[in-house]
Amino acid sequence: MNIVFLDADSIGEDIDLTGFYDLGTVTRYGYTSEFEMPERIREADAIIVNKMEVNEKTVGEAPRLKLVCVTATGTNNLDKDFLERRGIAWRNVAGYSTENVAQHTFALLFYLLEKMSYYDHYVKSGKYVSDDSFSHFSNVFHELQGLTWGIIGLGNIGRRVADIAKAFGCRVIYYSTSGSPAQEGYHQTDLDTLLTTSDIVSVHAPLNENTLDLMDAAAFHKMNQSAIFINVGRGPIVVEEDLADALERGEIAAAGLDVLRQEPMAEDNPLRRVADSTKLVITPHIAWASVEARTRLMGIVLEQVKEFFPV
Repeated sequence: MNIVFLDADSIGEDIDLTGFYDLGTVTRYGYTSEFEMPERIREADAIIVNKMEVNEKTVGEAPRLKLVCVTATGTNNLDKDFLERRGIAWRNVAGYSTENVAQHTFALLFYLLEKMSYYDHYVKSGKYVSDDSFSHFSNVFHELQGLTWGIIGLGNIGRRVADIAKAFGCRVIYYSTSGSPAQEGYHQTDLDTLLTTSDIVSVHAPLNENTLDLMDAAAFHKMNQSAIFINVGRGPIVVEEDLADALERGEIAAAGLDVLRQEPMAEDNPLRRVADSTKLVITPHIAWASVEARTRLMGIVLEQVKEFFPV
């Protein structure tokens, strides 16, 4: 069997992939362009991708191809109608990064909520050396206890964030982007109510027709000026120009992002205008990427390949 990793750099060099080599011939490419892909998978029985577009143009002939494994939960990069016509199966992985994404959500939140950027700079700039007081209060912050946390998308990650937020004493509400019935133990509300009443709004929803451009100028205008917005879902859920405007105008207090509309970040991304790290912090799509999560992910993918091609 021939197994081809098309964008192995998205997994990292520190993850053990020797189990795949026990199944057959393995070819690893760090990155593959759409033009290189047809030739690279010509003799493949299984391909392993993260963000690569898999469609008629990129797959080409590939007469032996039987399985596409996506090393992620989202499958927006797959042309499923084409794969069905060709009789090519696909697999994705859910649940492997729940703990990691929830953890990163709170890392972004606390960085902004407690004004960490400001206080770190205050100390390292030398101002604390000559201060008259042992403490410094010029950039106030608040406890999570008693704040309202609004969650957009209550899947596995959303529920985990909700439970942790409750442990900190937050009042948690959520909006279902799919219109699903209320989940027991969680308070469902409409989007307008969530936006207008929440001190913190975090996005944990997939990208689909219900969520594309969901957070636009109108949405940010409805939020409280003291509110913090966090997106660890998908970049295109947010209209970035509108978010940049909202931050510059003070319509919301701050935003923490781990995902963008274009990744890596586009040179003309409007969020680059917001240089103040007390207002905006962006991480390069790493909320899912702890060593433990990536190891778990590839272990699941390995089992998927074994199950599909039993020895």
